[in-house]
Amino acid sequence: MNPLNSIPLVWLAGVALAVVLAVLVNLATGAAPLSVEAMPLLRWVHVVAGILWVGLLYYFNFVQMPAVAAASADQSGPGPAAIGRYVLPRALSWFRWASVVTWVAGAAYLIGAGELVNAFSLGLIGAGDPYYGLRMGVGVWLGTVLLLNVWLVIWPNQKKVLGLVAVTSEADLAKAKRIIAITARINAILSLPMLLFMVAGRHGLAF
Repeated sequence: MNPLNSIPLVWLAGVALAVVLAVLVNLATGAAPLSVEAMPLLRWVHVVAGILWVGLLYYFNFVQMPAVAAASADQSGPGPAAIGRYVLPRALSWFRWASVVTWVAGAAYLIGAGELVNAFSLGLIGAGDPYYGLRMGVGVWLGTVLLLNVWLVIWPNQKKVLGLVAVTSEADLAKAKRIIAITARINAILSLPMLLFMVAGRHGLAF
């Protein structure tokens, strides 16, 4: 079966290729073929899920919302209904669960590295490097705010827009749409310093 014809097989092919390349690189560097110390799996899962999560966040902010606005304003066009019916539910599902996998994998990695308390306390508590804890902690807390916004603000209001939860009036629906747009923009803003500090964890900040 051609993996290019199936989304699950694309994921499996990518994982298989990553494992094969990791084994070859481990052998070339003298590590055990399946060493997870040389290629930390949790960090990999965290990064892949984070790319998916933040990528969809940017898609919603910079592609879909402007496209829906343009489609709504174009009286001679097909309108935005297809996006809301076919694209949005799928994108939101990937978006929500990628946020969870990103946060859980990141927390698990920090636990394994003995840095969870150090990061969440911004370097004030714990046995790790306080400067690492401060830099990583800023990213961790920003990521936590993004996660809470997704599940506690965006998703409850998005269910109203998708018709999964009844709305009492058009004003209630308009309010839900406005809250989604504002929170999505806030998350887009917060994501940029979050990514900066996540990368800076081990390397420091340099401008």
